[in-house]
Amino acid sequence: MNLRRTVAVAHKEVREIIRDRLFFSLAFIVPAVLMVLFGYGLSLDVEKLPLAIIDRDGTSMSREYAHRFIDSRYFDFKGYSFSERDLEQPITDNLIRAAIVIPEHFQKDLLQGRPAHIQTFIDGTFPFRALTAKGYAIAINAQITADSLASYLAQTSGMSVAEAAAVFQPVKLEVRYLFNQSLKSIWSLAPKLIMVILMISPPFLTALGVVREKETGSIYNIYASTLSRGEYLVGKSVPYIVISTLNVLFLWWMATGLFGAPFKGSFVFFLLSSVLYVTCTTGIGVVVSVLVRTQVAAMIGTAIFTMVPAVLYSGVLIPISSLSRSAKLVAYLLPGMYYTNIVMGTFLKGVGFSALWRDVLVLLIYAMLLFSIGYAFFRKRPNS
Repeated sequence: MNLRRTVAVAHKEVREIIRDRLFFSLAFIVPAVLMVLFGYGLSLDVEKLPLAIIDRDGTSMSREYAHRFIDSRYFDFKGYSFSERDLEQPITDNLIRAAIVIPEHFQKDLLQGRPAHIQTFIDGTFPFRALTAKGYAIAINAQITADSLASYLAQTSGMSVAEAAAVFQPVKLEVRYLFNQSLKSIWSLAPKLIMVILMISPPFLTALGVVREKETGSIYNIYASTLSRGEYLVGKSVPYIVISTLNVLFLWWMATGLFGAPFKGSFVFFLLSSVLYVTCTTGIGVVVSVLVRTQVAAMIGTAIFTMVPAVLYSGVLIPISSLSRSAKLVAYLLPGMYYTNIVMGTFLKGVGFSALWRDVLVLLIYAMLLFSIGYAFFRKRPNS
């Protein structure tokens, strides 16, 4: 491989990128725009659920029960209603996501030692949010029950409320969240979004850069030149790897500075791993570009091989352990999952090469395999 010829191809590609304003925007502006759109538009936090309450008892104890939900940060109280029929339209119009019905004789039943049955309605159109809201309601109700029992025992036995509470809770569960103590979803999503964007942008740029020469006919100059296949493919890929590396730096700054995600690991290890990852994703673009002849086909092919795997089979929204056996196999065959492990390890866990060397090794093998496939399929004397 002649280094001068490779550098000449890379220099020519850089000039093409700078000359084409649309392509330049795709290279530098689109990744940042995607980070902002996904970062602010995608959230797994379930808070401020619109809530309505039907209080048919109207007593001090029913109001106290209602205020446990009203004062919670997980619910956004929208007002009292008089009947379930009044809730049908607000729930249909998505103005209300949950409703609590406090029955008649609520206070009387509690004072006489009988259980009071509370009814809860939750919008189930989004199952994840509905299950989370159900958990909030169960937790608040359990705390109210425990406080009521402790108060009753304290009044009848002469014990203090704290002592009575200890009697009803002989085993106290203490939960400590590791790596993301405040459970902010953006702290987890921001690093993963780097993976998603770097899975989408480099392949698109590389595939379009090569196929564009096929459509314009300038690829025949390459066919007629003394350039080898390796020199051409490496020269075309290096500018996009460099551009993607610059995007890595900017996306890292957005994740830590704009969205506040903590970074606890080695920046050098993160950067080197990211360069290896963008080399992999650039290789995907190389493979697509040698298999198709039009830019439309390149865009469609790249989208199939990048967007769907980046979102569904990399652990961004669904943990790999929760996938079916066939879906897990797909995830293990794609590079996104391994880079997700790296970004989560460096951002939140503070681990480095000693813990993530297997993921780095897989990315290295993946990059070599992709460029080998691209080299094998690229022909300087293609069949017409």
